[in-house]
Amino acid sequence: MSKQMVPIRKNDEIDVIFEDLTHDGKGVAKVDGYPLFVGNALPGEKGKIRVTKLNKGYGFGRLLELYEESVFRTEPTCPIFAECGGCQLQHITYEGQLKAKEKQVRDVMDRIGKLGNINIHPVLGMENPWHYRNKAQVPVGEQEGGLVGGFYKQRSHEIVNMEACLIQQEENDEVLQKVKAICNDFGIRAYNEKNHKGTLRHIMIRSGKVTGEIMVVLITRTPDIPGRRKLVERIVSEIQEVKSVVQNINPKRTNVIFGDQTHVLWGEEYIYDTIGEVKFAISARSFYQVNPEQTKVLYDKALEYADLHGQETVIDAYCGIGTISLFLAQRAKKVYGVEIVPEAIEDAERNAELNGIDNVEFAVGEAETVIPKWYEEGVEADVLVVDPPRKGCDESLLQTIIEMKPKKVVYVSCNPATLARDLRILEDGGYKTVQVQPVDMFPQTVHVECVAQLTLI
Repeated sequence: MSKQMVPIRKNDEIDVIFEDLTHDGKGVAKVDGYPLFVGNALPGEKGKIRVTKLNKGYGFGRLLELYEESVFRTEPTCPIFAECGGCQLQHITYEGQLKAKEKQVRDVMDRIGKLGNINIHPVLGMENPWHYRNKAQVPVGEQEGGLVGGFYKQRSHEIVNMEACLIQQEENDEVLQKVKAICNDFGIRAYNEKNHKGTLRHIMIRSGKVTGEIMVVLITRTPDIPGRRKLVERIVSEIQEVKSVVQNINPKRTNVIFGDQTHVLWGEEYIYDTIGEVKFAISARSFYQVNPEQTKVLYDKALEYADLHGQETVIDAYCGIGTISLFLAQRAKKVYGVEIVPEAIEDAERNAELNGIDNVEFAVGEAETVIPKWYEEGVEADVLVVDPPRKGCDESLLQTIIEMKPKKVVYVSCNPATLARDLRILEDGGYKTVQVQPVDMFPQTVHVECVAQLTLI
């Protein structure tokens, strides 16, 4: 559609009917086939919008008035929902969120994967879709001479101060406020990204959902923290559950949160948590799922789809700190895990030892390089599990799977669009997608995880 053919102009005020929801939670309306994306609008609603931006194939608008509301519309619970941007769906009832996520998965399977006939189950949601996150990680700034911590305002680097986040575990919120107040009392200055001065960049709180153990991480620009010894003493004395106080130093001008140096200031290097029967050691920089309750739901489904009977050899690509590998090892003969991040493999080996699991073997490297090497050495997988980042599987790994021909593939995905793309490639390579189970790991946000089961035809 050329610019001349766009049927509306910027700043036009028009009445529309919203037909759909985008992957990032905006309402979709169409004017003569031209799509407009509008925040805070839901499918089935009618309203007036102002056109704010026009591109060649789509535009954006701002909601001015609603004439008819969706049955799934609700009042956001959080007072800073409109500013914060951390959640995108609080204006939708939880039932509506689960329906929207299921539709999102169905749409991409059909549109991207051309898999319109596969069995997609309803989304597995939470009984209580609040206070689930076990990690609070907030940027620190200054307002009126005092420290503030919260989240960046949408499309900006302006910090919205937060007293409580409704998707964080409540104890994390309480600890965060105490640490912020203590640092303020000690006169610690917040990092200023414009002039690259100040000390404290971020505060991170990690907690064990089952164990109740707390880790406090102070991410600083400088190695020195004013009054560090007394500061740590006060944190430890005021927060009984703290098992570890850690400093990470990031001296660079960057949006990346962590620097390369991490030091334990007090206590242990790790806190511990359990998912099901498996215990995990969690360091300041370990990747560990932020919703442990739904992680168990997700991994139980992966285990069910792997359908292990004790004699199988399993390969876990993108194994991280060994979370899925150790679940699988409880029912498999042997599990091989591969991960490109060396520190993650160190954590995986430590977690295997912690649980007395000795039928796992981990390797550092790219899955698409290590797995063919294992294959050459005679390792033949009955089941291959992948849990890639949002960009999906490397194409060469998918070709390796097709060449190795494991009887089953279990694909754990955090991005339905790249899952659909990769399932299409595996189907073209001789696999059949038996079923897909979406799991709501991140209520109130647009994200949805899936587990897909494939069998060799």
